[in-house]
Amino acid sequence: MADDTTRTKAQIEADIAAARSRLAANIESLFLQVHPRAIAARTVADARSLATERAQAVKAHFVTTDGALKTEQVALLAAAVAGAVAFLAVVRSIVHR
Repeated sequence: MADDTTRTKAQIEADIAAARSRLAANIESLFLQVHPRAIAARTVADARSLATERAQAVKAHFVTTDGALKTEQVALLAAAVAGAVAFLAVVRSIVHR
């Protein structure tokens, strides 16, 4: 009597070939993930994404949703920059006496 669990030599060879093919694909995928160029490309993409997010956050702080400048925010920034420049000028004049 033939048992359903017995396999022919051809079936076993086909299973081994399929397993070998899957293993080769997994190794190639792993190699592509850890390749230095792939790592560098992912790092650059992550940095660009972060820079874009930060730029959008800064822009949202100074520009309304309709594109108009938030003048009070711009004025505060200008005052802070002017204060920093004045501070540096005073410190420089004191140091160079």
